[in-house]
Amino acid sequence: MRLRYNYRAYPDGGQRRALAQAFGCARVVWNDCLSARRAAHEAGKTYVSSAVLSKTYITAAKQTPERAWLAEVSAVVLQQSLRDLDTAYKAFFDSVKGQRKGPKVAPPRYKSRKDTRQSIRLGTNAFAIRDNGRVYLAKIGEVKVAWSRQMPAAPSSVTVVKDAAGRYFLSFVVETGPEPLPETGEETGIDLGLTAFAVTSSGKKIDNPRFLRRSERKLKRLQRALSRKQQGSANRAKARAALARQHAKVADTRRDWHHQVSTQIIRDSQAVYVEDLAVNGLARTRLAKSIHDAGWSAFVNMLEYKAALYGRHFAKVDRWLPTSQTCSACGVKDGPKPLSVREWTCAACGAVHDRDINAARNILAAGQADRLNACGPLIRPGKPGAAG
Repeated sequence: MRLRYNYRAYPDGGQRRALAQAFGCARVVWNDCLSARRAAHEAGKTYVSSAVLSKTYITAAKQTPERAWLAEVSAVVLQQSLRDLDTAYKAFFDSVKGQRKGPKVAPPRYKSRKDTRQSIRLGTNAFAIRDNGRVYLAKIGEVKVAWSRQMPAAPSSVTVVKDAAGRYFLSFVVETGPEPLPETGEETGIDLGLTAFAVTSSGKKIDNPRFLRRSERKLKRLQRALSRKQQGSANRAKARAALARQHAKVADTRRDWHHQVSTQIIRDSQAVYVEDLAVNGLARTRLAKSIHDAGWSAFVNMLEYKAALYGRHFAKVDRWLPTSQTCSACGVKDGPKPLSVREWTCAACGAVHDRDINAARNILAAGQADRLNACGPLIRPGKPGAAG
């Protein structure tokens, strides 16, 4: 499987200027090629091939006075920008044809020099990891890197990223095999929520840390300071950077916490089941800020790839299952309940349920049934003892 390993980079002044030039050249090639394909589409012509675009907007463009500065950066950067455009178009076409899972993908858009994230990508022939711990980047130099962990194999590519907070990162793509953990007999159903971030079928509740809410006061102060600065002034640029750094701190803290919780769950469980939530739809409700703050999608994605990496089973159960309405003890559907009801008693068997723990147990039962009947219809939970 392919994994990304991200490391903080600390380029010096000259390297930052060279990276800024590389970001700009890659952006120009992307925009020129995108413009050519859009113009051909509007004129009713055939799709312009990558070979034609490369010859016209990279090789030939370097010979013109208007684009002569493209020759000052590595050719790999320019060619990779065109390959990334091809990848974006393929994702869009696959989405239109229904061949791509997940939400619909929009067509590629133009890039701006004002975008908060700038990046370039380099192949193996344009970078090298030196013995002194620095990373050589073609036409940029040896960049200092903070190595937080060792990569399991030699990387096949590296992406240099500058984020909104002005930080630089090197993102390496590594091909690696599974690293199975010792088997356990534990299987876990997880109910994600806002009051408690996650509730497991064993009854464990993981509190919602609410990183954004806890930083909201400081973010509001920084946002007010930014709004008072004059457009285009140096002080406005400083205020924007300070706000971006605080947002980055919130995102980094949330991501680190997600990694810790997801790793612990995968280590303790042989199989993990979660509900297939429609996060995009929920994020358009009045709970949008709280849902974005929780970061359910990122957390579930971590569970999925870590399960594959460590030899665990991971699956999503049908989002339309009435997990909060069904008694996990006898299987009787007790009817819908408002969110204010956190505990209820089954009218059929008299079992007293915590709403979230009961839902997690139903998710576990549904996941186990679906796993055993992978080729048949989804079996609803509802047999005594099915929740384990």
